[in-house]
Parts: sequence; structure tokens; C-alpha cells
Amino acid sequence: MVVRIGIITVRGPDYHPNRRLLEAARAAGHRGILIHPYRLWPENSAGRLGTTGERAAGLPHVVLPRQGAQIGDACLALIRQIQLLGVPLVNPYEAVTIARNKFLTLQTLTAAGLPCPDTIFVNEAPGFFHAVDRLGGYPVVAKQVSERQGDGVLRIVDPEDARDRALPGLDRKRGLMVQRYLPPDERRDIRALVIDGQLICAAALVPARGDFRANFHLGGLIRPTQLSGRLGQTAVRAATAIGCDVAGVDMMIDGKGRPFIVEVNYSPGFKGMEAVSGQDIAGRIIRLAARRYRNHSENTGL
Repeated sequence: MVVRIGIITVRGPDYHPNRRLLEAARAAGHRGILIHPYRLWPENSAGRLGTTGERAAGLPHVVLPRQGAQIGDACLALIRQIQLLGVPLVNPYEAVTIARNKFLTLQTLTAAGLPCPDTIFVNEAPGFFHAVDRLGGYPVVAKQVSERQGDGVLRIVDPEDARDRALPGLDRKRGLMVQRYLPPDERRDIRALVIDGQLICAAALVPARGDFRANFHLGGLIRPTQLSGRLGQTAVRAATAIGCDVAGVDMMIDGKGRPFIVEVNYSPGFKGMEAVSGQDIAGRIIRLAARRYRNHSENTGL
């Protein structure tokens, strides 16, 4: 059976993850469909849930939410509508809601007994300086709860730096994360890719010269790496705690070998990971989506 696999994204078919997912769907005999979240809208009419706008005539069999960290409430409403309409999601609405917010992610992971960096969430200037004291002084890392590819991540070195760069972006309604700083030469940065409860591959990320942020999109290097059983299990447990079927789990490993989970990304890019691992990651995601639809059909008798 040809499975119609929807991909929620604001990007076009030339964007690398979209292109690869569409290619993988076609290679598997399925049909990939890009769904723009600002052109398909939830509708509650005559006592029934539905959708209207582009792609409203027949939803896909299964949907991959992949808008990324800057996903807004409008797209979340669409994702939940699709889930309530009985369409299986990879990843589900609840996981996307947590993963889009970095503090809610760390909150959930810590509650599950998983190691995370010391972090304080503040919403006013006095709270920021209190957080610095609680974390042992400068430097600290200031982060927005929702940022993309390293944007909005600052290394703050003193009170003047905080007033110039961190506090202007401190919105009382959105808040700001303040974290203990671990220098690049005292840590290893790892991204682990978890799909359907299995560690698929991992890569070491090396910050670009002069930058403390380990991010492939900021010019950092990416290299294949092997995770020990303990580290691999930590990555899988993190994805499971958030509820993600597909997740990029970012970790820092300190000089004593202790892992700290920094982020769980529900829509990880995988260009670099495919390159260093040689794996068909897009194909794995598509196979999971098709399997999720078949299992859903069997369980619901559709």
C-alpha cells in the first residue's frame, strides 16, 4: 500500500531534510507531502473537528511535525488537531510541545533522573544576577528557551556584558535560561540520533575557532564517534522521557566523563549525520512513519 506521509514544514522541497525525506518516501514506494502550517488551518464546525485550506481534502495517513525550534502556537494547534483526528504522528503533539521549549525539556529530563547542566530560569534582571551567584559566578551561558542552530546563545562574562547583551533580550513573559558555563577545552560535544527507541548513530561536534557553541550550522566540525553503552542508553532514555520517536539528543561530556543533556531536538537536521555515518537516516524515518501507520490501521481496524 502507498502510504501518504505528511511533513509539516515552512521550507520547500529543496531544503535538505525535506528533499531527503521526499526521496526516501519515493524510493520506498510511498508518497511524501509537504504541509505548510500557515496554509492549512484547524477547523471546528458543526460540532466536528476538521481542517480547511491547502491540503484539507484528505489528510495524509501519517504526519511528521518538522517545523523546528521556532514553532509557534498556530502550528501546535494544527498538530494537535491532526492528532485528535486520529492521524498518527511521528513525533506526537505532547513531545513537540515539551521539546520546543529548552527549559521544559531540561525540567522533564531532570524529573526523570537524567543529568542536565545546572540551569536557572529567570524572568527579570534581579533574577539573572541571582542566578549568576547561584551558579558560582561568571562566565555563564544565557539562552532563549526557543532558538535555532545556536542563535540566542550567549557567553556572558561580567555584569556589564549582562546588561549590554543578555538583559535587553530578557522578556518577562518568555523568560531566559542561565546555565553554568563549561569551556570547549573542558568538554566533548556529542549529538546522538535516536529513532524508535534505538541509538542510530552519534557524532562529535567541534566548535569553530573562537566560538564556544558546538553547532554544525555555525561552521563547527562534525566527526563520527562511538558512544559507550552508558552514554548511548542516556541518549535513548532522554528521547523516551520527552516522548520523541525521532530525536537529536545533544550532550556535553565533561573531563570526568560525565554526560549532561543539553537539548532534545524533535526535528533534527541530519545532513551532517548522514555524511559522517554513511547511513540512510531519511529512509529510517520514512520506514518508521510507514510502520506507525500500519500499526495504527491494525489497531483501529481501518
